[in-house]
Amino acid sequence: MDDGEREKALLTALTTEHYALQTSRAGTIAEATGRATIFLSVLSAALIGLGFVATNDKVVRPYLAAVLPTLVIIGVLTFLRLVETTVENSLDLRRIQRIRAYYHHRFAAEHDFFADAVMADDPMSTAWNLVGTTPGRWEFLLTTAALVGAVNAVLIGLGIALVAAAAGVGGVLTIVTGVLVALVAFGVQFAYIVRMSAGRRG
Repeated sequence: MDDGEREKALLTALTTEHYALQTSRAGTIAEATGRATIFLSVLSAALIGLGFVATNDKVVRPYLAAVLPTLVIIGVLTFLRLVETTVENSLDLRRIQRIRAYYHHRFAAEHDFFADAVMADDPMSTAWNLVGTTPGRWEFLLTTAALVGAVNAVLIGLGIALVAAAAGVGGVLTIVTGVLVALVAFGVQFAYIVRMSAGRRG
């Protein structure tokens, strides 16, 4: 295979890879949206059910004892997968920018085509700047994973507060305990998002 044929084969492979990565990004976004929607729908249904049983003291506690752990389990599993899709989306975006940078260097160096994809010292920052996102750990607060993590934290805090109330803890202390547990739960989940995103930048 001569250099011309090799160049054509490489360009064909890169074009195919570019399309596959774009498709993968679309898939991760669609999956994240779908999973978050399912979780929030289950949460909404649980709240509606709570409204029906709220007037019956004999049913409320068993209902909450069954529903809250279920919601937390579903929420945590949803959160873990959403973190994975966030990382996958980031990696796909970076790989797409590598291909676009090659297009620029090889075919369009004298033009502005694909110039925005030329990698700087921080390739991930370059990639995310192209989609209007400022890289940084606080940006992860705007992800779907953080949204579900916040709901999980509220549910966990509520569960602990209810357990404390059932144990006879005072009202103010119960509220404070629930709030603190919720904050810690969200902090742990947010730290997990940041750690996973920083650890898989290939």
